Amino acid sequence: MSTVFFFLIQLTILAYAFVGGVFLAFSDFVMRSLASMGGHGGVEAMQVINREVFRWVFMLLFLGMAPVSLAIAAYGIFGLYGPAGMLIMFAGLVYLIGCFGVTVFCNVPMNEALAGMDVSNEATRDYWLKTYVPRWTFWNSVRTIACAVAAASLLFGLLWLIQDQIRTA
Repeated sequence: MSTVFFFLIQLTILAYAFVGGVFLAFSDFVMRSLASMGGHGGVEAMQVINREVFRWVFMLLFLGMAPVSLAIAAYGIFGLYGPAGMLIMFAGLVYLIGCFGVTVFCNVPMNEALAGMDVSNEATRDYWLKTYVPRWTFWNSVRTIACAVAAASLLFGLLWLIQDQIRTA
């Protein structure tokens, strides 16, 4: 295993954990807090959050991990062997599908729909409380779990690689 790949895996584990931590906060208490504001305040706050998320480190980590995850998955398949390679490949695919894919196909379309809604409209309030909050939170929880599984799989794959190198040294 190259030194570059060794450090890339370590940084990716941290990035997966950071991204998953943001998702965990939303699933655990942010969405519940926004929902408890009734309809209008929660909708308006979420609309602002969805605009602001594009301007910070989170988006760099979230988007940056997609190509990194693809590279890690490919390296796990083609550059490694045995359980360590499978774990590393699995980690990359879990992030790509369970985090990035779920975001693109589930959470973002709901965010875009919410962005175009009038916060003072009663239909918006109903959509917010009956559809958006439960569905968005469900898919966000899937992303949280995917990040945790990806980070753990990558960590265990790295440990397996290190253990294999110690045994063969």
